[in-house]
Amino acid sequence: MQTATRNVLIVSASIGSGHTQAAQAVADELGRCCPHIRVRVIDFMGEENSYLGILLKETYLKMLHISPNMYDWLYRWSHMPVQGSKVQNLLARLLKKNMLRLIRCYQPDLIITTHPFPCGAAAHLKSIGKTGIPLAAVITDFSVHRLWVYRQVDDYCVPNEETRLELVRQGIRPERIHITGIPLRADFAKPAGGSAIAVELGLDLRQPVVLVMGGGLGLGGMGKAFFELNKIKLPLQLIVVAGQNAELRDSLQRIGEESEHMVKVLGFSDRIRELMDIAAVLITKPGALTVSEGMARGLPMLLYDSIPGQEMDNAAYLARQGAAFWVQQGEHLGDAVTGLLTNPALRSAIGARAGELGRPHSAAEVVRVLDLHLLHRNRSAK
Repeated sequence: MQTATRNVLIVSASIGSGHTQAAQAVADELGRCCPHIRVRVIDFMGEENSYLGILLKETYLKMLHISPNMYDWLYRWSHMPVQGSKVQNLLARLLKKNMLRLIRCYQPDLIITTHPFPCGAAAHLKSIGKTGIPLAAVITDFSVHRLWVYRQVDDYCVPNEETRLELVRQGIRPERIHITGIPLRADFAKPAGGSAIAVELGLDLRQPVVLVMGGGLGLGGMGKAFFELNKIKLPLQLIVVAGQNAELRDSLQRIGEESEHMVKVLGFSDRIRELMDIAAVLITKPGALTVSEGMARGLPMLLYDSIPGQEMDNAAYLARQGAAFWVQQGEHLGDAVTGLLTNPALRSAIGARAGELGRPHSAAEVVRVLDLHLLHRNRSAK
């Protein structure tokens, strides 16, 4: 890259942690390789940015808690061509003022979005001539919902060939779509190494370690998962990452104290790579960022307690690819874990397939695309 200073605005949304973590991974990579570029990461749904965004986030979380089937219906319904276009237009018009305020505040030369809501708002502003700033969309699931699809997006960074083909089917020009993977922190490209954290946690690596994750918000049936895992008679050690949900962490800690297995319950952790490196199996909700991390480390995965909509699509994709088992009935979880732990060949095959699909250098790939296709284009225009 040339040395002229450029402002990059990365707009995410704090619905779950995956969108935000992907945004931060891109920001970190830009900071590492392009120190002359000023990067700001903004939460489009944050309290300081949008009251409507807060309302949308709270509605989403309450719907998942009270009526997940209703959310699944809305997700599928809004993916249909006619209905989806109406929802796109409504959301874009409602959110455009917030996006315009961010543009005026930060004066970006490039906008990157890791969530469809800010993507739609920025695309709408381009469609009505309010901005001509290059716009990139980094898709953070293994399927493409219609709310991501806008002709005004200059370049898409997508996780796999299936999402590329789906965007083409929905009218996006192929030359604007780039398979990069979902952006991960750079340490997921480092050699394996988890001995230090094993010592810190007091683990015996001669016994298998099962890592259980519930997503950054601690959502999902982790309590039920714990109950099923406690039935397993094999000797094993459980590491449970409860995310930012302190109440869940305390509850699991109490349950763990009564378990026959060694149990370590953690809250939010920035050492997931090290935990994955000592795990024989990962049990997780199929959030796309977490499973991308697992694939980057070649870790056998059991996908459990999928949120309706995008997470079910993620689980179906990985199961089709042979990179994970999708446990759709909670009472089968213990049997699935036992089956993997007692069949090293099967465990190795699933981990190898996950590793084949993994993209540990994904953040660097995203930055390469942005430099080649957008930052350079913007420099030339000026």
